[in-house]
Amino acid sequence: MKAEHIAKRFGDVEVLRGVSLQVGRGDLVSIIGPSGCGKSTFLRCLNCLEIPDHGSITAMGVRIERAGGRWTRADDHAAHRLRSHVGMVFQSFNLFAHLSVLDNIVLAPRVVKGEPAQIAREQAMILLEKVGLADVARRYPATLSGGQQQRAAIARALAMRPEIMLYDEPTSALDPIVAEEVLAVMRTLDEEGMTQIVVTHDMRFAQQASDTVIYMDGGQIIESGPPDMLCVNPTDERTRRFLRTVL
Repeated sequence: MKAEHIAKRFGDVEVLRGVSLQVGRGDLVSIIGPSGCGKSTFLRCLNCLEIPDHGSITAMGVRIERAGGRWTRADDHAAHRLRSHVGMVFQSFNLFAHLSVLDNIVLAPRVVKGEPAQIAREQAMILLEKVGLADVARRYPATLSGGQQQRAAIARALAMRPEIMLYDEPTSALDPIVAEEVLAVMRTLDEEGMTQIVVTHDMRFAQQASDTVIYMDGGQIIESGPPDMLCVNPTDERTRRFLRTVL
């Protein structure tokens, strides 16, 4: 996945200022930085949940390029194709409360891809086994712990067979023990070769699991590098100051 010179403004506030990023196939990239620095907006731009004002995004052969102007129907079609390759997991789970865990996962393959019900359910059970939730497939989200709900959300995203997974603070609403259940699933996906981009405040995960850590501040990428470099010996004073507050 490649993003070039992504800019985004909300009214008078310039949230992203020409952010560029290239992620190799199978890499796990963690994006860290203070609250309000543009991390989540950038992640949402990568999936076209927020439409960049300027810049381009390329993923799995799909390219979206913006230079101002209107968002067209052709742009909509390109964004739809891009999203078919890119899964998204949110901080707030966003599971449908009136559906069982199994039905939450079956819904998108049935509606969006038109998969036969039996095949969709069989694949959903395989995914629930992968994330350790096969035994709660018939339960409703409200009866699950936060960690179980987030793992179900990951399984739901995987049901669309994405090549790239994006996570927006997937463990920030969870206590450390429960969060580890979710992080273990992400580590397993990394071992299987899934490309993953994670906005996170979990510095232990960023240090231990990432191929690359990116530090953002003020709507820009300040520096990036392997975790044993960026988290131990960053070159920019802003990065050093941030790390002193979180480590």
